[in-house]
Amino acid sequence: MAQKSQMLKGNVALLILAAVAREPAHGYAISQSIADASEGYFDMKEGTLYAHLHELERDGLLTSSWDVASGRPRRYYKVTDKGLKKLAAERKEWDAFAGSMNRALNALTPRTGEV
Repeated sequence: MAQKSQMLKGNVALLILAAVAREPAHGYAISQSIADASEGYFDMKEGTLYAHLHELERDGLLTSSWDVASGRPRRYYKVTDKGLKKLAAERKEWDAFAGSMNRALNALTPRTGEV
């Protein structure tokens, strides 16, 4: 569990930006969309999610506004143009990293039966 947490730590913002770029949403919906998309692998704690949402907003990557849905006020987050650019750059970097990691692991790991 600690290893998954460490691996996720530097990538929470990327997941949040991707979720909000898909559609503006409130915090719980963002958390659920990430959990659903990862088949439950990324189940973020509320404190982690909101700390990152506030940081992304401070950095100008997200904006938020209050709305009353079902008679209950909720803060909805929307990605900014700056956030979309950051998402594209981070996604490009992630794709390069993941591709290189997979190539290296495939090249370095013995095939089944060769151990």
